[in-house]
Amino acid sequence: MKFAAVLLLSSSAMIAAPSANAAAPDVVVSIKPIHSLVAAIMKGVGEPKLIVDGAASPHTFTMKPSNARTLEGADMVFWVGHGMEAFLEKPLEALASKATVVTLEDAPGLEKLPFREGGAFEAHDHGDHDHAHEGHDHDHEGGEKHAGHDDDGYDHDKGEKHAEHEGHEHHDHDHGAFDTHLWLDPSNAKTFAAEIEKQLVQADAENAATYQKNAADLIKQIDSMDAEIKDTLSPVKDKPFIVFHDAYQYFEKHYGVKVAGSITVSPETIPGAERVKQIHEKVTQLGATCVFAEPQFEPKLVKVVTEGTPAKSSTLDPEAATLTAGPDLYFQLMRGLATSMKTCLSQ
Repeated sequence: MKFAAVLLLSSSAMIAAPSANAAAPDVVVSIKPIHSLVAAIMKGVGEPKLIVDGAASPHTFTMKPSNARTLEGADMVFWVGHGMEAFLEKPLEALASKATVVTLEDAPGLEKLPFREGGAFEAHDHGDHDHAHEGHDHDHEGGEKHAGHDDDGYDHDKGEKHAEHEGHEHHDHDHGAFDTHLWLDPSNAKTFAAEIEKQLVQADAENAATYQKNAADLIKQIDSMDAEIKDTLSPVKDKPFIVFHDAYQYFEKHYGVKVAGSITVSPETIPGAERVKQIHEKVTQLGATCVFAEPQFEPKLVKVVTEGTPAKSSTLDPEAATLTAGPDLYFQLMRGLATSMKTCLSQ
């Protein structure tokens, strides 16, 4: 009888255990750098799901049916916002109807830098979302009026209006008004962490203490990494370099390194021959410097602009295309940028 009672209690415990995990919200995150921060804060509670996985880039990403199913099951979605993951706008409206959608570019306290234009930087096409890849047709007449959902590749006739969804409040965004690679400034990453913690605590009060402790630990880790990267880059701060696309100004400003220009503004837009010639001349004028490619995009342009010059070439990975998703990715990403810059600029 005693053995039977112990067995019954043990079985009850095994049945009860999954129910505690089931209480955690189903969280979906758009891109790897943000996913890393969310994963760190959710550690011990649950694991967030990722949309743009592997070597894919948010600049050229196309939604798959598996991504649609992930969004449909979400309780909460974290994304940077309209300027970074434009491909998500219609799917969020059509598929994530029951989710709280957290637009991190709206978090209070962020430093937002306008796109650079003129000279070594091409003019930006502000507010124009006629991207070459699928799913980017928008009808934004003043107040971000979204077009219908029948062209997003999925037939989910939900009928809800975007503004009525919890967490889908609209803001007067000027698409393209500022650079959305916000996480490359550690101060912004800490602001993101605070907003992520706040939203998770509101959605899942039972695990509030864990989220708060994890967020505090994450911010300490970011501060430690920040000091380390400052030391790493100190010897090469004054050496100019060229980047494939203008994605690094938050990193540059925070650490005081010198970018001299970019080959293209948007990686989905191939620069013309005249633009490539201008950058080649810029590299020649600078003397020995570095030109940084990115792992997701065609490296031939970098070879063209460095040909016949003393410039070296290397790779930067601002969106973590080559890294494995998880709570450590943000730190690997930032340290990787610093190490690549120091190695190339020190030669």
